[in-house]
Amino acid sequence: MLPNTDFLAGKKGLVVGVANEESIAAGCARAFRASRADLALTYQTEKSRKFVEPVAQAVDADIFMPLDVTDDDQMDAVFDAIQTRWGRLDFLVHSIAFCPRDDLHGRVVDCSKEGFGLAMDISVHSLIRLAKLAEPLMTDGGTILTVSYHGAEKVVDNYNIMGPVKAALEATTRYLAVELGTKRIRVNAMSPGPLQTRAASGIDHFDALIDDAKTRAPLNQLTTIEEVGAMAACLVSDFARSVTGNTAYIDGGHHVV
Repeated sequence: MLPNTDFLAGKKGLVVGVANEESIAAGCARAFRASRADLALTYQTEKSRKFVEPVAQAVDADIFMPLDVTDDDQMDAVFDAIQTRWGRLDFLVHSIAFCPRDDLHGRVVDCSKEGFGLAMDISVHSLIRLAKLAEPLMTDGGTILTVSYHGAEKVVDNYNIMGPVKAALEATTRYLAVELGTKRIRVNAMSPGPLQTRAASGIDHFDALIDDAKTRAPLNQLTTIEEVGAMAACLVSDFARSVTGNTAYIDGGHHVV
């Protein structure tokens, strides 16, 4: 876990995708705040607000608003609020993924057209939409982060259609990095190992992924959301000012074996 430092002091960041206190985005938000960043957090629905609000309170979020990434009006409202409150944005974290249950649990070859389209829209194209809105606010450069998984690169049992979806996300990250690089906006993906989050609970036989990570990762340990948050804080800071178009693994070395 990051010590309380001030290397993000004065930076303004938007974190999208906090589901509860145990989500990856929550770990990132806490690390940012520990390093003195000012934050905006969003929640998907009124039903989910009660799970996200404790995180927003813990990090003293300046802005706390609803954001369903399929709703363009809500997305515009969040960035209007950032423009009004801060006048700029230094970093954005996109930690969102979704696939209908039947398509997620089935074979890739059986994935429905509708399920594939929805998974790509929410998990990938939402990053593009957020980046487009963030670009004019990153007037002095900035950083955009998203969250991937090793299943984008190798076939992982039971990860199914999310493998191709995450591969598209990583490719999108690289293209955005090139397109936005001239404005000194860096775009990177983080690829944690298996984590016990609400999103992960939707994957069949997730316990097997956990056991595999424990036994085969060179460090023989599971990644924590605090460790992902520490990497995120580094990547949005000036320490990583030459890092872009990269996928950063935080998985104890599991991806190399």
